[in-house]
Amino acid sequence: MKREGAPMMPSYPRALGLAATCYISVDYLAQIAPTVHEVLRPLLWGFFAIAAAARAPYYGNWHLELQYVGLFLGSLVFMLSALCVEALAVHFITAVLGLDWHWETAPLPDSGQWLVLLLNEQLPSPIVAFLRAPVIGLHHFLMLFLLLAFSVLYGCVEAPGLGIGARYMFTMGVGRLIRVMTFATTILPSARPWCAYSRFKTPNHPHPWAQKYYMPYAQNHEKIREVIDRDMAFAKVSNYPPEYVPKWGLMQFFVNILRPLDPSQTENGSENWFNTLKRAGGGCNDLIFSGHMFVAVLTAMAWTEAYPGWTSLFLWLLVAHSGQREIRERHHYSVDVVVGIYMGVLLWWTTSWIWSKQDQTQAFKLKQLALVEGDIQKAAKEGDLDKIRSMLNKISKVGKIQNTPTMSNITSYVSGGIIILITLSLGLLLLSWTANG
Repeated sequence: MKREGAPMMPSYPRALGLAATCYISVDYLAQIAPTVHEVLRPLLWGFFAIAAAARAPYYGNWHLELQYVGLFLGSLVFMLSALCVEALAVHFITAVLGLDWHWETAPLPDSGQWLVLLLNEQLPSPIVAFLRAPVIGLHHFLMLFLLLAFSVLYGCVEAPGLGIGARYMFTMGVGRLIRVMTFATTILPSARPWCAYSRFKTPNHPHPWAQKYYMPYAQNHEKIREVIDRDMAFAKVSNYPPEYVPKWGLMQFFVNILRPLDPSQTENGSENWFNTLKRAGGGCNDLIFSGHMFVAVLTAMAWTEAYPGWTSLFLWLLVAHSGQREIRERHHYSVDVVVGIYMGVLLWWTTSWIWSKQDQTQAFKLKQLALVEGDIQKAAKEGDLDKIRSMLNKISKVGKIQNTPTMSNITSYVSGGIIILITLSLGLLLLSWTANG
């Protein structure tokens, strides 16, 4: 769908697959040839940036992109809000039980982990080495999606790029909120018992809520039976150290969620709520479902719909490799990986109303035609050809983009430049925040 009068530029539909392969290959050099990687990586990123900037002035669908700016920005705000809620929930379920519980509680039995260890014994060493290799990480999947979205400039993907970006971020936000409702309702121990001690600076003892409602019944079968019969907490609470309550002003309600340490017990002194939250850098409980797999599957689903072919198949193989590494390295239990996969697939299907490769215009025209079918038949009986022609013209114009006299070329270029700058800046921030997985 091109704007009338826009210069026709050749499209390069195969360029996206080549760009994705080059990106993955060059970035993997960090594992096998770090010196070469340090040279090639900035060159490749610079080439991508120059290619986008050089093509932008000749892009014929800026008018269509601008129609999605509001939805794009709204989806961005929604996704960031969901990520903030998730960060608070992740910190809470680790802090509420205290560090001692995480150290002493054994991981859950996981048949997926057993299968991985069995395959290590049965498969040839080169295959096992490949399965262990860090081929792809979370930041790679985010970058692959950015490549997909920006490929609209070269005609690889159906415009608008902001449309598929809005769909990706909205789906991400919905998935993150569902994930919070899942892992925050039942707290499961980590597959890495040492994780909480190494990442979190919270009290060793449980929060007063856990002291009253969980700890007295955790290992006493008779008390569990009695609390079920009474349906009321009755057991005596053990003596625990008092909770430290800092003064955080408007954010005082975060104290029960983040549980900061008393400054007298640390070398860092008193901290504000933000520094307390960001220090952990991730959760140390089992977070069902896997956020890494959810991002990977969303990226693969977007590629499969927008750019089907061998590249999408290659991406799904990378998703499978990433999933087995999550289990192998015990970042997640097997159930987290499985649920993350089907949640990503199902949620992507449910948000096709935001953006879809399939042209919805024809279906919409048929619906409009069905609505006015009676009026057309009535006009035909009356012999009113002008009325019939008028109604059919209105339907035929559905989905067509008209030139707007207020949208000058300069405005298009400036708006396009701002969109590219904001999107690239967001992408670079996401890459830097998730570089360590």
